Amino acid sequence: MRLALGGSSRFWQAWAGPDPTLRQADGGANWSGRRPIVRGKGILGSVLSVLIAVGAMYLTVLGYLWVTQRSHVFRPGIGPLDLINSTVASYMSEETIRTTDGLALTAWYAQAQPGQRTIVYIHGNAGTLGDRHGRVQPYLERGFGLLLVGYRGYGGNPGEPTETGLYEDGRAHLDWLAQQGVKDDQLVLYGESLGAAVATQMAIERRVGALVLEAPFASILLSARARFPMFAFDWLIKDKFANIEKIDKVNAPLFVIHGARDWVTPQRFGRMVFERAREPKSALWLEEAGHNNLVQFGMIEAVMRFLDGLPPPGSKGS
Repeated sequence: MRLALGGSSRFWQAWAGPDPTLRQADGGANWSGRRPIVRGKGILGSVLSVLIAVGAMYLTVLGYLWVTQRSHVFRPGIGPLDLINSTVASYMSEETIRTTDGLALTAWYAQAQPGQRTIVYIHGNAGTLGDRHGRVQPYLERGFGLLLVGYRGYGGNPGEPTETGLYEDGRAHLDWLAQQGVKDDQLVLYGESLGAAVATQMAIERRVGALVLEAPFASILLSARARFPMFAFDWLIKDKFANIEKIDKVNAPLFVIHGARDWVTPQRFGRMVFERAREPKSALWLEEAGHNNLVQFGMIEAVMRFLDGLPPPGSKGS
């Protein structure tokens, strides 16, 4: 009779001897009668190390995007602006617009011909207002008044661009127009890309004559999710520009124009904004156009037709 000494594992080994199935699996080589060592703890430790490393990398990227996000949203061009050598020098003058937080912003302005509306052109996230002189020239030739909005931090203007700051800039420009005797119902707010968010906000705050949105996005959050789906969270976004949450509060006639080959702000976002907007509204969806070449596909002519179809300022339908 064999005695069991030194605990349960030695008891079974003393009583039954080596497991014959383990000897067969080993092929009989180097068999010493001991059970193989299980390395589960080592594997678990390796997995945890990988998870920690991946988590650290994820948080690093998340932190980088949080810190640098405004450099992705705002891409200002440098100044100074050169009105004299632009194609609209004979129409427009340089004006100084003062904001409520003490900034002096440079804008370009042309007074409307009698009976015409004034277009407030609010440009996109890149460049300066001076880069848009070719885009606005046809409206000036038709006799429309036009104010090219100057953002803080763009084109030599002081300050740093933020969502709140750009809304302040928009209000300051509309207040300045009111001082020139231009009534709200005589205004057409034209928002290009990022400018669509500023134009939408101003159309909520003022009873303007019309709102035109060129290549609008739904919100910065949804745009970020389209590009960085693993890193886009609402709490992470500093400047939300949530057009999709605001557009149904606009009471002015709306015209949206967007290209199907727009990879910057995909057309599905413009359609989302349009679907949520109130009547009266109309849109032009250009199948061959991208983000920056809408002019080549008849955008200006389409906007002109929309403006020509508006009721006269001050009428019941305006």
